Amino acid sequence: MAFCWSHVRRPFYEIAAGGAAPIAAEALARIAQLYAIEAEIRGRSADERRAVRQAKTRPLIDSLKTWMEAQLSIVSQKSTIANAFRYALTRWSGLARFLDDGRIEIDSNLVERTIRPLALNRKNALFAGSDGGGEHWAILASLIETCKLNGVDPQTYFADLFTRLVAGHSINQLDPMLPWTWATAQQTRRAA
Repeated sequence: MAFCWSHVRRPFYEIAAGGAAPIAAEALARIAQLYAIEAEIRGRSADERRAVRQAKTRPLIDSLKTWMEAQLSIVSQKSTIANAFRYALTRWSGLARFLDDGRIEIDSNLVERTIRPLALNRKNALFAGSDGGGEHWAILASLIETCKLNGVDPQTYFADLFTRLVAGHSINQLDPMLPWTWATAQQTRRAA
């Protein structure tokens, strides 16, 4: 299992943001070196990424682990920074997993940004007012996400859908109005 370096970085950032914190600043600088290498290899093949990680990142990771273990032995064990070191060190094999597989990202930020709207929608749906409201909300959210998956602007889709329904489009002929079918029909109209 791969773990997220962004989650490791966060507590050090919070400590450093609170004022003078040279150990946290050092941790951030070392983690920044990892991200700099990732920026260089973004978009390359998995084999290329793995090769660069083995050559450049692995020595930094090994040095970082040794440094963290040394720092953990000298800071107060009840301190916030000790917790940050323990968090990283107890997950080290998962944090180092990306070194051996070029398909694995250094963090889960891309995934988290992708699912954030769904998580927010789930939270907001708690206030739908009733079971029926929740069902309607779920249908609407599903249609919006289906539009996005099919490269359809949801606002344009709904404007056309509601206009057609008000104009008398048959309720028995909904297949042409589903987002994936609607997108194809729109492309055909534009080409004509």
